[in-house]
Amino acid sequence: MTAAQPATATSSAAAGLPGLPSPRFRISRWRRPAWIGSLLGCALSILGLVLCWSNPAIHAPLRPGLDFTGGTQIQLERSCPSTCPTLGADAVRDALASLRLPPDREEPAPAVGGSAVQLLDGGRSLVLRLPALTADQGEAVVRGLSRAIGPFNASGTSVNTIGPTLGDRLLRGSIISLLASFAAIAAYITFMYSGVFAFLALLCLAHDVLITCGVFAWLGLLAGVEVDSLFAVALITVAGYSVTDTVVIYDRIREQKKVLADISLIDQVDVAVDATITRSLYTSFTTLLPLLALIFFGGSTLFWFAVALSVGIAVGSWSSIGLAPTLLPVLSRR
Repeated sequence: MTAAQPATATSSAAAGLPGLPSPRFRISRWRRPAWIGSLLGCALSILGLVLCWSNPAIHAPLRPGLDFTGGTQIQLERSCPSTCPTLGADAVRDALASLRLPPDREEPAPAVGGSAVQLLDGGRSLVLRLPALTADQGEAVVRGLSRAIGPFNASGTSVNTIGPTLGDRLLRGSIISLLASFAAIAAYITFMYSGVFAFLALLCLAHDVLITCGVFAWLGLLAGVEVDSLFAVALITVAGYSVTDTVVIYDRIREQKKVLADISLIDQVDVAVDATITRSLYTSFTTLLPLLALIFFGGSTLFWFAVALSVGIAVGSWSSIGLAPTLLPVLSRR
């Protein structure tokens, strides 16, 4: 008899009977604002992806980086005693347009005047995205820019070239990896729980990945941010984290179905979310702390990777608390 008392107390609490405490936070009361917020985020993300695709300069859902398109990326660091003179991207493009590069055997040298130019650290560092160049052509670009807008620090100069075949292979591998992770997650949750749980987990996964991609679509349109292979790694990591957070709540809902069998599924969901929301928020917050450190102190290489992870984890926490549990009673009833 003593072991049955906590279950009865919790059941009565979930039902809201007088004299017994009810869940501190009822997610069912906020389900419509949660659904509206998610729909709005998805709509804005789809709009950003469509605008990127219709942009002639991008012609893809996201602005692809060097890893996916192939080409040569040159990073230069200006050698300035204290403060570097003001330098604009147009001046760098004009300097590139005036260069005469050596031909590659019988093939003419590519035109580099319209290449993408990014200025970092207040104009102290330059990142140039150029067509695929040979080693001699890359050295000619560095020498020509050194005379026009230099000098540059030799230790801060790097030239990376990726062929178009390797870029296509990386893009195809990234898409296959993402789809394979989705399929494995769906199979696992279907085996452990049910088809409804698996459908909602995949819905939340698509929600999290779509909004993360939408944020970077808008960043690509407004700020010229490109996605690379690290962005694909971030999406796969977000998918795994989102499912982990959702499974914690699903597991508690499954426990409540056995303990609180006499109350409605909506009340069971409220009790489960109330019991796990603190843990979910603390886990997300402690995960975001090192990512914020990477954003502010990790340098330019890992900056957008950390931003993608931060956005995905924040959206994943939202969907696992406000989307998956609130949709479960609706789909189960149908």
